[in-house]
Amino acid sequence: MSEVLALEDLRNWDAWRASIAEFIATLCFVFIGVGAVVSAGIFLGDDGTVTAGKMLVIAMAHGFAIAIMVAATGRISGAHLNPAVTFSAVITRKIGVTKGGMYVIAQLSGAIVGAFIIKTIIPDALEGGLGTHALGADISVGAGLLTEMVLTFILVFVIFATAVDPRGPGNLAPFAIGMAVMVDIFVGLPLTGASMNPARTVGPALVAGELANNWLYWIGPMAGGAIAAFIYEYVFLRERS
Repeated sequence: MSEVLALEDLRNWDAWRASIAEFIATLCFVFIGVGAVVSAGIFLGDDGTVTAGKMLVIAMAHGFAIAIMVAATGRISGAHLNPAVTFSAVITRKIGVTKGGMYVIAQLSGAIVGAFIIKTIIPDALEGGLGTHALGADISVGAGLLTEMVLTFILVFVIFATAVDPRGPGNLAPFAIGMAVMVDIFVGLPLTGASMNPARTVGPALVAGELANNWLYWIGPMAGGAIAAFIYEYVFLRERS
């Protein structure tokens, strides 16, 4: 239990350095992602509908932003940028509980700051809700929850297969993870906004004051990520005797 809690992480500079990397990377990811949503609304019209043009801009911005930040910080912190990914790492004992908590605090803080910077830059009339996530028309809470579970399952499975598994194509991990985010958004954007990431949801939601169904964007990604992590860890990663 002491190894899992690893309270010495609070006095470990490497743990703090990794947490700072998570803060910066998540800040940049949210800034780019939210910025792309706002910019797409400005240039393509923000009438509440999801057009093919908006979907392409938003999906590519999020996918490339994740790929860039994973490449930049992977060697420092593992580049989680996502409480669901950190939770998956904790439950499979890739990192300790204390360090995981440090990561989540850093990710949420970075997301809030990233969204706040966009709000500070963009005039109120053009913010368009700061890219907050919401259920699409006629999408029930249950359907939205399942959507977020499946989308995050795909993302975390790809992360474990490429970045966690020592046999995986580590050099391609940033590209694969970015592409997973991008294709997930192609599916999920009109359904739930395709969060897959509680930090990406909470940051803009808090800054914009739009907290409806926020729990869904915690439970869905956490559950989907945990299922993917357990399956990959115990079916594909651990050798059977």
